[in-house]
Amino acid sequence: MHQLASARALTRAVARPMACGRRLLHLLTTLALTPLAASLGTAGEPRQLTLAEAKRLAFTRNWDLLAAKADVDAALAQRLVAKEFPNPTLSLSTSKISFDNHPNGTIAGNSIWNRSFDNIVAVSQLFEVGGKRLARRESALAGVAGAEARLRDARRVLDQGVARAYVSVLQARDNVQILNQSVTSLRAEARIAEVRLKAGDISLADKMQIEIAAERLAQDASAAAAAERAARIAVDVLLGEANSSGDWVPGDSLETLVGLPFPASAESPGLTRPDLLAAQAAERKAEADLRLQGANRVPDPTVSLQYEHEQPDKPNTIGLAISLPLPLWNRNEGNLAAARAAITAAKVQTDKLRAQIAADIAAARVAYAEASGRLQRYREQIRPKSEQVRKTVAFAYEKGGASLLDLLSAERNDNDVRLATAAAAADAATAAVNLKAALNYSSEP
Repeated sequence: MHQLASARALTRAVARPMACGRRLLHLLTTLALTPLAASLGTAGEPRQLTLAEAKRLAFTRNWDLLAAKADVDAALAQRLVAKEFPNPTLSLSTSKISFDNHPNGTIAGNSIWNRSFDNIVAVSQLFEVGGKRLARRESALAGVAGAEARLRDARRVLDQGVARAYVSVLQARDNVQILNQSVTSLRAEARIAEVRLKAGDISLADKMQIEIAAERLAQDASAAAAAERAARIAVDVLLGEANSSGDWVPGDSLETLVGLPFPASAESPGLTRPDLLAAQAAERKAEADLRLQGANRVPDPTVSLQYEHEQPDKPNTIGLAISLPLPLWNRNEGNLAAARAAITAAKVQTDKLRAQIAADIAAARVAYAEASGRLQRYREQIRPKSEQVRKTVAFAYEKGGASLLDLLSAERNDNDVRLATAAAAADAATAAVNLKAALNYSSEP
């Protein structure tokens, strides 16, 4: 008995750490898979996608943004090229090799080094003068600044595009819900009409008109569902999805997005818009290119140092040479004229963009004020009245105090008002997005 008890105690002592290890492994596995399960959704359910998550994915995988990043890499490579010096040139030559009856041997011997060959080794180096390298580096630096500004502008535009596309999905989803609610309401009225038809209060034509109206709204709901799927696919394209299917559901709502307070810091322009920075960088690059073309009018000398070996009388000599092109026929006038024209075009583009930005901000403010006011009127005045009228007419029709025309008209008007309210909410959210983009406001650092 004592041995059996000892064996059981030993078994429990061994099993206890193993059980703890299994529980720890299960806990770690659960923690590791929880974010993935949350992003993919449970089995059989589409994943949820919030606007913040959609922007994060777009900033990582969007095709246009990746292309803009590649442009920055190319500009950085050009900056490296602008810093590099031209490579020296090495030349080797051998001459005075005799093929007749006169041998090349000398009193020093008949080896290759002692023959009367004229062997020359020369090294040549081009030196850029007149400020060419400095102008080229300034042009490259302006190119990098322009590429980085275009990348930030691509991010700003992508942020705006994703938000607008996401709002379109939310509006389409609300349209589907509103139409389905109207269908449900009319089908309930159709069941009431069935009871009144049996009681002889209404005709069969009245009942059929309600059913027709319900079926028409059902078809509209089906079309709205297809529009919602198309809107989700449009978001997938902005997210860089290779196979856009729209198999996700929004994790935000129009009520959430519209309810967010507009940041006070976005009421006035903050940092300079990146598209304007890119235009200014293009202007600086054009000015540097003009200086470079002016410097190209100055000839660049090439200095050569050579060593010559020729037996027997001049076995070892060195030489120094300087060569440069003579600017007699080509004074680089064509490239200078083109560079001046490029500066003019860059300045015009900068001024045009500055005026366009001011117009964008003004128009976005007007649109935001109008959409916000319209949404407020729909929510506080029109929508409550429309719902009250619909309920009153439906109750009166159920009791026989309203005609079929009154019922259908009230249902149709309430359906239109709810759709208009959803459209006003989408317009307000989109107007806020456009105003933030025009003001170059971003919630991200």
